Amino acid sequence: MSISLNFKEEIFSLNKLSLPTRYYYFNKEENYIKLLSIGEGIFPNDRIKTNIKLEDSNAIFATESATKVYPSKKEFGINYININLKNSNCEFLNDELILFKDSKLLQFLRINADKNSTFFFSDILTQGRSFEHFDFDSMLTRNKFYCENQLEYLENFEVYGKELKDYIKRHQNQNYIYLKIYIKTKDNETFLKTLHKENFQSFTFSKSKKLIIGSISSKNMADLKKQQKNIWKIYRKNLNKNSFNLGKQ
Repeated sequence: MSISLNFKEEIFSLNKLSLPTRYYYFNKEENYIKLLSIGEGIFPNDRIKTNIKLEDSNAIFATESATKVYPSKKEFGINYININLKNSNCEFLNDELILFKDSKLLQFLRINADKNSTFFFSDILTQGRSFEHFDFDSMLTRNKFYCENQLEYLENFEVYGKELKDYIKRHQNQNYIYLKIYIKTKDNETFLKTLHKENFQSFTFSKSKKLIIGSISSKNMADLKKQQKNIWKIYRKNLNKNSFNLGKQ
């Protein structure tokens, strides 16, 4: 189950599509791809692959709805996203990830951007369904960010639902929803100052200041998505772009 696509000089082409992965392409205002699945989510042994290549292009990507990960006795579902950018701008906004009780997920993200490229990528992790509270089994995440083919930032960790639940209980934390954002601009130092001025204090640089990383937690999904939208607006303003409607309420 995979999709492979690219934009070259703003022209879209689809290289591969395997059901149940699907997409909608809009280009009235800007290049916009809405990714969706005709299935109900990620099941054990599923392999979801999304490959994106942009060359001299701008494009926005978003998932149509929450990604649900179903229970498993043994096998992991795998979600893999690979993005390559050359003199381009990519904006990728994920809806929330909902890990069901006893689910297992491997999630891989790889972004490779040259010095003339910019990107905005966001992920949201929830506590699970409304009647569950971090009852998933395991989520292993490996995110790699390359700038000019050099590894700039690596995230490699495994989270167990039980351990996360215990940690939140010990710290009496009421914020169960987590937003993670990764940003590359052409002037990261100025952009980070702008974020801090707007009271988004939980953002910082990667080791060589070629990437900005930040996280926000909340107990309310509407509030978290509002903050995600506000940061995205700041990013787009930095690119001299107007706010964009993803067509989701």
